[in-house]
Amino acid sequence: MGEVRCALPADPAEARVIDADVPAAVGRVLDEVLGDRVARARAMDALFAEELAGRVARFTRAGGKRLRSQLLWWTFRACGGSGEGPVAAAVRIGAALELLQTCALVHDDVMDGSALRRGRPALHADLRTRYAGSASPGRVARFAEAGGLLAGDLALAWSDDLMAETPLDPATGRTVRRLWSDLRTEMVAGQYLEVQGQITGSSSLSRALRAARLKSGRYSVERPLALGAALAGADDATTRALCSAGRRVGVAFQLRDDLNDVFAAPRWTGKPCGGDIREGKPTSLVALARMRAEATGDRHALAVLRDALGDAGLTEADLDRVREVLTRTGARATVEDWIARLVTRGLRDLDGARLAPEPGARLRRLLTAAADRTAHEAHEPPGGPHHAPDAAGSPHPDPTGHFPTGADAIERPHPDPTSDTTHGPHPRPRPRPRPEAPCDDGDHPHPQALSDGTDHAHPQAPPDGTGRHPRPGPGPAVSSCPSPSGGKETGR
Repeated sequence: MGEVRCALPADPAEARVIDADVPAAVGRVLDEVLGDRVARARAMDALFAEELAGRVARFTRAGGKRLRSQLLWWTFRACGGSGEGPVAAAVRIGAALELLQTCALVHDDVMDGSALRRGRPALHADLRTRYAGSASPGRVARFAEAGGLLAGDLALAWSDDLMAETPLDPATGRTVRRLWSDLRTEMVAGQYLEVQGQITGSSSLSRALRAARLKSGRYSVERPLALGAALAGADDATTRALCSAGRRVGVAFQLRDDLNDVFAAPRWTGKPCGGDIREGKPTSLVALARMRAEATGDRHALAVLRDALGDAGLTEADLDRVREVLTRTGARATVEDWIARLVTRGLRDLDGARLAPEPGARLRRLLTAAADRTAHEAHEPPGGPHHAPDAAGSPHPDPTGHFPTGADAIERPHPDPTSDTTHGPHPRPRPRPRPEAPCDDGDHPHPQALSDGTDHAHPQAPPDGTGRHPRPGPGPAVSSCPSPSGGKETGR
């Protein structure tokens, strides 16, 4: 069979049909592509088609909110994208992103040992159930994990097929394919940093932020924006502004995931609560809590985190103790504050892009929503949110149960190195001025960061979207997005 020609509007003006329902348009492309791929798989082997190719197709069709493809589309439209070829390419590459997301999620579930995804059995868990009793439980589990890895590989191959089969003019093609190559490699790099941090017990905040930026921030937000801009032929200044906005919001996106894993109700996340804690993942939230506890000599908090991280048998009561530590140390409130400030600065960066008003507004709303995915029915520490200990100046939540963010948030003060932190587990450190939010993508860590090579992240200053913490004053703008002209923007 040859290349699949998907049913998309032939008249550029009909792109408004896609505007009305982007997920549905991407879904139509996926239906045709997946139908073709499953049919070709069936011609090879019926069992392979049913048990692996069919599962990949069903998982992808079930989908989520199609965030990445929507970000790509609305960036494309906001940058003036039109014309039959570019419109078709934007939707097809959006569909390729969704297949890449299938690969990432299926592999992630295998590596994490997660049984649920989107409220349903994870793909490898479904295979394990299908073959339960066929051999010893250990052999069946190993088979199911292998099947999950192969399923993810198949989704990756199909996403690359779809990208390769999408007609693009030579200049656009060079930029888009470079972005696609970088996106896939960054996703793997971030995942490796995460699992390496699990096995080594890393507590480095800077490493956690770097993993978050690579694994999710760039892949989920920054690169989809860059792809949309490239497909529309956006100018260099607009592309830089979009990349900067995407970089900041992308980090906020992952920080929100870190919070939701611990505090959000499973009915909203579609997976069990506390998975990151049970797997011992070195998230920014946990790294910050550890840093705060170490700085104040909070031995109780350190013991709770040490005992809980990596404990697959963690109970709900154990998880409540972790939530209490994350709240009492101020880590939860600080991460909420980081999210708010990153999104604010990301939207400010977006204002520097030359965008069409209506699709630009749609893109702005989408970016805001991406990092504001606070789930309902959030878990709170024992005793309720208003009764959490406040010995270190942690903020109280508002009446809705959410902690204040932005200017209303009260940061836990960083301890003065000269203060005595040995009298009791929760000493009150000497207050100091609240740190400023980052104002640039500077390439040096905060001036008060540690300089011994163990960590380069200040526990108070929020990340700037690059995975580093900022230096005061103006710094060089950093862009990793290829320019529409085919070159690469300067900067580290």
